Formats: sequence, structure tokens, C-alpha cells
Amino acid sequence: MDASAWALVGLVIFLGLIAYFKIPATIGASLDKRADTIRKELEDARRLREEAQALLADYQRRRQEAVSEAEGIVAEAKREADRLTLEANTALEEMISRRTSAAERKIAQAESQAIAEVRGRAADIAIAAAETILSKKVSGAVGDDLLAKSIEEVKSRLN
Repeated sequence: MDASAWALVGLVIFLGLIAYFKIPATIGASLDKRADTIRKELEDARRLREEAQALLADYQRRRQEAVSEAEGIVAEAKREADRLTLEANTALEEMISRRTSAAERKIAQAESQAIAEVRGRAADIAIAAAETILSKKVSGAVGDDLLAKSIEEVKSRLN
């Protein structure tokens, strides 16, 4: 027998052993099992991808809600600041008005008091001058009586 025949016999024995030990079925089962594993991994990956997309959409929605809420808070704070500014300006104007009125009243009171003091001082000077003039020109009981009457008359007109 030549080498080709022996190679053929070895091949037939090898194929027989492979068939006897069911190697093709084992390889097929192994490949099927591997395909099932890959299919399950693909399904898990697809499911995880869908969950991730759902989470992403949820986070984007929450982010948008937070942005909207923040914008609302900022707008409300601006309105509140405007209101407080308006109230402060109104209160300031009222305070300035009250203080101006009080100052004007004090000025008027001071003017009245000054006028009264000037009148009183003028009356005192006039009385003193009249007394001096009358005492030099008129003397005696008639002069004293005339002097007292004149002083009383000046005092009554000033009051």
C-alpha cells in the first residue's frame, strides 16, 4: 500500500472517530449555545439601551423643569425687587415730605417767635423811650399818671 492509501485509511478512521464521538453535534451544540448567549447579550444590550434612553429623557425633562422653575424663581424675585424698590421709594418720598413739613413748621414757629421777640423788644424800647421822654417833659403827679396810662395803653395794644 502506498502513502495515498494509508492517508485515505487514516482519513476514514479519523472521520469514523469523529462520527463515533459525535464531535460535529458537540461543535454544533457549542455553536448554538454561543449563538444563544450572543443573542441574549444583544437583547440585554438593547434593553439596557432603551432604559438608558428612558433615563436620559427623564433627566432631560427634569432638567427642563428645573430650568423653568429657576426662570420662574428669577422672575418672581425680580417682581419682588421691583415691588420693594417701589415701596422704598414711596416710603422715602413720604419721609422727605414729613421732614420737609416739620422743617417748614419749625421755620414758621421760629419766624413767629422771632417776630414776637422783636415786637416785645420794640415795645420795651418804645416804653423806655416814652418813659424817658415823658419823665423829662412832664413832671409831678400828672406826669406819673400820664406815664402809667401811656405804658398800659402800649402794653394792651401789643398784646
